[in-house]
Formats: sequence, C-alpha cells, structure tokens
Amino acid sequence: MPSTVAFPFSDDEALPTIPIILSHAGFSVSANGLLDTGSTINLLPYDIGLQLGTNWEEQTVRLPLAGNLARVEARGLFVHVEIGNLEPVRLAFAWAQASQVPLILGQTNFFREFDVCFERSQRIIEITRF
Repeated sequence: MPSTVAFPFSDDEALPTIPIILSHAGFSVSANGLLDTGSTINLLPYDIGLQLGTNWEEQTVRLPLAGNLARVEARGLFVHVEIGNLEPVRLAFAWAQASQVPLILGQTNFFREFDVCFERSQRIIEITRF
C-alpha cells in the first residue's frame, strides 16, 4: 500500500527541496535535498559524507560526473534516507570531493524509488513510496 508525505513548497526558495535524514555506519545527518528531475544521479557533498563517518579512501568505485562538475572526483556510496514518516530506503549517491555542491536527489535512484508530485500553485510537494 502506498504511503505519501507532503512538504511545503517554500516561496523563498526558487528550487524544490525537502528535509531528509541520511544514515550510514551508525551516523545520521539532517539535510535538505534538492529534487532535480534533470539529474541522472543522486549527489552527496563531501562534508556530509564525512559527517556520516565515511572514509574517502575506502570508497573504491569511482564515478564520472558531467557538466560543471566534470572536474570533481566522485565515488559511489550507499546511504539510507528517511523522508518524513516513510519507510527508509537505501539510495546510491555519487559522493563528490567538493563541499560547495548541493545535495541532489536525482533519477538514479531517488526517482526510481519515489513518485513525486510538484503542486507549485498549491505550494506542496508530495512524495509517495509504493
């Protein structure tokens, strides 16, 4: 049975973000994730990966980034993500070796795990997990 949670679409933000809790190796971090339907991958900033107790050198899967992040090195990392009262899900991230990048929730694999409805005129973002 599907579960849905709704978040306000903030008037002071130009882009849709939602509060999430990331967990890895016994550590948890609260952050705002940018919902980016045009991003092929989930992207995790370097400093958040460190807060999750992750060691850069231990992550051996290298991932190429594109566009304005093409020069940034990234490594694959699986993280559990909680969104509101929905059941936590394990998501794959490209952990960027740069802290000035946003935490992005993209097609692989956020939008494969969740249905998202942007109701901008109603100022609501609905996230559904099946």
